[in-house]
Amino acid sequence: MWVVPLLIAIPVFIGTVVILAQKTGKGALQVTSIPGSQVYLDGKLIGKTPLCKCETADMIPVGDYAVRLVPSSGNFLPFEEKITIYKSVLTVLDRTFGNGASSEGVVITLTPISDKNASQFFSISFPDKAQVFLDGSPVGKTALLLPNISPSDHEVTFKKEGYKDKIIRLRAVKGYKLSSIVFLGISDAIASPSAVASSSAVPVVAKILILATPTGFLNVRASSSLSSAIVDKVNPGESFELVSEVSGWYEIKLESPADGVKTGWISSSYASKQ
Repeated sequence: MWVVPLLIAIPVFIGTVVILAQKTGKGALQVTSIPGSQVYLDGKLIGKTPLCKCETADMIPVGDYAVRLVPSSGNFLPFEEKITIYKSVLTVLDRTFGNGASSEGVVITLTPISDKNASQFFSISFPDKAQVFLDGSPVGKTALLLPNISPSDHEVTFKKEGYKDKIIRLRAVKGYKLSSIVFLGISDAIASPSAVASSSAVPVVAKILILATPTGFLNVRASSSLSSAIVDKVNPGESFELVSEVSGWYEIKLESPADGVKTGWISSSYASKQ
C-alpha cells in the first residue's frame, strides 16, 4: 500500500487519492486540519490531526460514519460531516477553521463505476452554484458531474462571489468516480466588514448565515429545544433576520408566500451572526 500524504504547509489543499493495494473489507481515512483537532468517529475519539488510518490493521470497516473535528486551539466551533468508507479506497477530509462562515474544507473519495475505462468527477459545494474550473477551463457550476476526464492529475478551482476561491489538486482513476464535497469560506471582506460610527446612522438588523451541516439542511424548530417540533428547514448559505437569541439557539424570521411571516429557532452550532 502506498499513500501520498497531504501537504498542509501551503494555503491550498493538495491531495492524491489512490486505490489501496490491500484488498480487504476495509478502507482508509486521512484527516487534516488547521489548527490541529481531535478526531471523533461516531462519537469515539480516534486520534488527532494529521491522522491517517492507512495501515492494514488500522483501517476502518466499510460503512457510513459521522466524523467530528474539535479544534485543539482557538475559539472555533467543531465541524461534523457524514462520510462513507469504501473497500480498499482512501477517503480524505481537510478542514481549515475560521471565524464564523470563513471556515473552509473538502471531503474527497472514490467510488467504483460500471465503465472500467472511464474516469468521472463529481462535486457539490456549500453554498451551491459555485463556478468550477478544471485545469483552468470553466466546466460548469456545482452540483456538477463530468462523465469522463483523463485519468491523471488535475487542478480544480471553485469560485463564487463573496467567497474565497478553493483549489484542490487530485488524481482521477480509471473505473472510479472521484467525488468531492467542497465547503467555501466567506471572503474576509464580507466576514469582517468595517463599520463607521455615526450619530445619524440607521440601526443595522443582525443577520444569521446558515453554515454547512452534515445533512445539507438545518431544522427550524418551534422553540429553543431539540425536542421541539420541526416547523421548517433552511439551507446552508441562506441568510435570515435575527429576532432573538438564547444560549445555543437563534430565533430567525422566515417569510414565504404560503405562510407569510413567522419565526422559528435554529441551533447556533450551524449558524453565524453577521
